[in-house]
Amino acid sequence: MVSSTEYGSHTWDLLLTVDHQHEGVEKEIPLQVTGDLHVGGLMLKLVEKIKIAQDWSDYAFWWEQKKCWLLKTYWTLDKCGVQADAKLIFTTQHKMLRLRLPNMKTVRLKVSFSSMVFRAVSDICKMLNIRRPEELSLLKQSEGTLKKKKKKDKNSKEPATEDILNLCNSPVSSGLPANPGLYSKTMTPIYDPVSGSPASSTVTWFSDGSTAEQSCSILALSHPTCSPEMLAEMYQPQTLADKAKLNAGWLDSSRSLMEQDVQEEDQLLLRFKYYTFFDLNPKYDAVRINQIYEQARWAILLEEIDCTEEEMLIFAALQAYHVSKLSLSSETQDSACESEVDEVEAALSNLEVTLEGGNKSNILEDITDIPKLTDNLKLVRPKKLALKAIKTYWFVFRDTSISYFKNKESAQGEPIEKLNLKGCEVVPDVNVAAKKFGIKLLIPVADGMNEVYLRCDNEDQYARWMAACVLASKGRTMADSSYQPEVQKILSFLQMKNWTMCSQAASEPENVDMKPECFVSPRYTKKFKSKQLTARILEAHQNVSQMSLVEAKLRFIQAWQSLPEFGLSYYVVRFKGSKKDDVLGVSYNRLIRIDMATGDPITTWRFSNMKQWNVNWEIRQVAIEFDQNVSIAFTCLSADCKIIHEYIGGYIFLSTRSKDHNETLDEELFHKLTGGQE
Repeated sequence: MVSSTEYGSHTWDLLLTVDHQHEGVEKEIPLQVTGDLHVGGLMLKLVEKIKIAQDWSDYAFWWEQKKCWLLKTYWTLDKCGVQADAKLIFTTQHKMLRLRLPNMKTVRLKVSFSSMVFRAVSDICKMLNIRRPEELSLLKQSEGTLKKKKKKDKNSKEPATEDILNLCNSPVSSGLPANPGLYSKTMTPIYDPVSGSPASSTVTWFSDGSTAEQSCSILALSHPTCSPEMLAEMYQPQTLADKAKLNAGWLDSSRSLMEQDVQEEDQLLLRFKYYTFFDLNPKYDAVRINQIYEQARWAILLEEIDCTEEEMLIFAALQAYHVSKLSLSSETQDSACESEVDEVEAALSNLEVTLEGGNKSNILEDITDIPKLTDNLKLVRPKKLALKAIKTYWFVFRDTSISYFKNKESAQGEPIEKLNLKGCEVVPDVNVAAKKFGIKLLIPVADGMNEVYLRCDNEDQYARWMAACVLASKGRTMADSSYQPEVQKILSFLQMKNWTMCSQAASEPENVDMKPECFVSPRYTKKFKSKQLTARILEAHQNVSQMSLVEAKLRFIQAWQSLPEFGLSYYVVRFKGSKKDDVLGVSYNRLIRIDMATGDPITTWRFSNMKQWNVNWEIRQVAIEFDQNVSIAFTCLSADCKIIHEYIGGYIFLSTRSKDHNETLDEELFHKLTGGQE
């Protein structure tokens, strides 16, 4: 018989693998352990047996079979479930990773492979001087988006070695904790609000030594040097199903990189995942503004988002503008002296872009006054056999509803129809050159969407009614403080479209050193000859030529935000009870069910009407309940359902942000909303 004392002290062999670079030293170390030995004690015994003098503070145990880190050093082996057959690797928690930024530049830096991705991204953003890290995440490129490139590479010559920016000497990448005060108002890196170039004192934040200026240049300044050949080799989605592939590879924010099979020296994409760019400020956000601009630029060039020919030329003009301005700014950058922060506050107030869109003056006036719009507009109702009925009515816009009457005199009586715009889709239908100012409304009804077109007579009328429709779709009225800024934003965008041909630019396009194919998507390169494109881009350029560099980037971002498809992330899903696949569009404030064949929206559900959402992890089904006893359920076919679950929770988390709060993120709330109970 074995006494209980002898049994309790029974030891067993555990083979440990040590990830080190010392030659002549064994990597597999056997140790005799007991079940009541805690993880910290196991580390101590292992280091004592190795007898190598080095800093082991960044090392931890990685359990290969279970794909998890043993980070709770006070837990015993029994509590962790470790037995003799466990494969434990003693390895560093911070490892080298290559990140492809939105501007297509690659940086190499040390990242925590043991922290949750949400925390790892936050540390990465501190290293790159990007505020609001909750808007970004890490993306694995799916195999479907790499196929085209691989086919091209078979017949092409060996590509040139990519220029990689090494940031491995940064405090965060060395495994040290990021400075929590990096973004306090006294220690935040400062940028020139006009050119976006960092102030001389800011350069030291990026890195030490000779790479500091290079780091600033790559991160904060734009380098639009893409050839048509480069564009042709990149993945360009042709259908909604293709667009869904772009969003399939988002990493789970509640798990570590190692748990998601990311290896040292792997390459991931750092991208803005959530399209709610909060508190953009040129004084602090030159890197962030530039990277948002670059993500928008590539999305347009690769046709990940649709835009009209007129809009494409505006985007091209703003890009072409950067080419000419970059050389000018690089010549003046070194000689320009640093301004005092107080001197640029007035200029910044004009440039600052906020989520709410403008200052909040006249609040009392907004509360007491309930504004309304009244005007003659044309109503267009699509009919069968492609015929349209167009008729002029007297329209009254009040609160979040539009009513229309036969004429102004009959407005005191009952309206012909009253349209409630809350939760509707608002799509611009504009061609400034043709004097066409249309608003397409897709209004949710029981069996789908009711389609209504409004035609305005001029730009001012269109801006006022369009802004009112956009706000009403979000459940807000014209009394909201964001109404006037929304009107101004729409007018500003229309003004950029309304260019007149400059005689010199038109007659001498060949004198301009420009490759127009670099600024428009391949579809327009095929449609127009090079000289035609150059002339048309120069026409559009007349309206943006006086902007500062940062202002032009902000205008580009605003124009991108004005596109109907902006902020939609697509997934192929199968709704419960349906026999065919549909596309689900996830936006910052709504979900849209879209017909995969036609691309037409079928139904819209607003987050503001959502009561709860959850996931049945056994059958991988997302279920959502809305007000008025509306409930939906679907399985995701193009990605893991956890990605959609995290998207919904992430957008709700972002809606809780406020400028009054400090910039410390409530990480616990984020994981509560996005983690799920898998």
